Amino acid sequence: MIKKIKTDDVRLGMYIHEIRGNWLEHPFWRKSFKLNAQKDLNTLIKCGVDEVWIDTSKGLDVIMPETDQPEIPIPSTQEAPVETPAPVRKSIAPVAIEQELTSAKEIHHKAKEAVIAMFNDVRMGKALDISEAESLVDEISQSIERNSNALLSLVRLKTVDEYTYLHSVAVCMLMVALGKQLGFSGEQLRQAGVAGLLHDIGKMAIPNEVLNKPGKLTDDEFMVVRSHPQRGWEILKSCYQVKESTLDVCLHHHERVDGRGYPEKISGDALSLFARMGAVCDVYDAISSARCYKKAWEPAEAIHKMATWKDGHFDETVFYAFVKTIGIYPNGTLVKLKSGRLGVVIEQSKKSLTTPIVKVFFSTRTDMHIPVEILDLSEVTDSIEHIEDPKHWHFDISAIQGIL
Repeated sequence: MIKKIKTDDVRLGMYIHEIRGNWLEHPFWRKSFKLNAQKDLNTLIKCGVDEVWIDTSKGLDVIMPETDQPEIPIPSTQEAPVETPAPVRKSIAPVAIEQELTSAKEIHHKAKEAVIAMFNDVRMGKALDISEAESLVDEISQSIERNSNALLSLVRLKTVDEYTYLHSVAVCMLMVALGKQLGFSGEQLRQAGVAGLLHDIGKMAIPNEVLNKPGKLTDDEFMVVRSHPQRGWEILKSCYQVKESTLDVCLHHHERVDGRGYPEKISGDALSLFARMGAVCDVYDAISSARCYKKAWEPAEAIHKMATWKDGHFDETVFYAFVKTIGIYPNGTLVKLKSGRLGVVIEQSKKSLTTPIVKVFFSTRTDMHIPVEILDLSEVTDSIEHIEDPKHWHFDISAIQGIL
């Protein structure tokens, strides 16, 4: 039986069915869980949530004084409690990147923890619950609407060990941002994000020693890795919450428009828009991330390489929309200006793809650091001469961006 109770009445042994409200306002990414640890109970009481839903069929009920009448519960039908009508969605006002970065970092961290937990549940043979994934995507969507540069600056923040999980987070964020560029909204945008978040879940069926092998794969190992779209589809199809778009992206994100992809070698119009979006977002994050067997390409280099592949690999319309989303010089690109100064791209300009906003910090003419200056290249006479390799200069680009 599902019922709503005051947080002060929560006790160990209860099954928390749902914590209402913005998930950034409390430390629990899971909406449903058994409350067994005293530290979790203390955290719940202190986090400012006034009420929670519990399921008495799965855990303890409230201790009621004999003179009190119990609260009338919502009849349990193994479904969620009756939802109150959603409030009318208000327009989200844009904010500066500096203001949004704090929230974006929290979202990025919680998304990582959520993906790790979901993927580990799958690896352990537990049933997949994606209700939290939809809440994650809504928060990601709102952050991108406030200022897309904040979250998009964080997509490359990943270690080799965490690649599989943070790659899924990054593809989710890229899918949402690309969806907005293509005119998606509401449920369509949510589906794009959830599909991105779960597109690689089939890798949980691949042995770690193969998935994380630093050297060249054998032919047999290569075929095992290439089975992950099909394995993921098999995992997701057993979950009643998963929509067709998520199954589609999971199975087809390695397909190509020329029919030379895998696993089904379908091509052209036979590929859905979601699948074509997934292919672009997956490849961009994969080649711009460090892996156990290869170095990362710089963001602008990745875009340039993808542009040379687009005729056979990607849908042209989707690819150009993706470039408009992240820029010709994506956030985190080190550029040399015609003035001889070095700067890192921190935001995209609304005026032109070739005139991003850069943080200038170094002079190549004096070979010295200079006072930091933020330049909107659409409003000054200076312009980009060419892209620079941060490794050559031994610069920590993430630190310069201020995203660590």
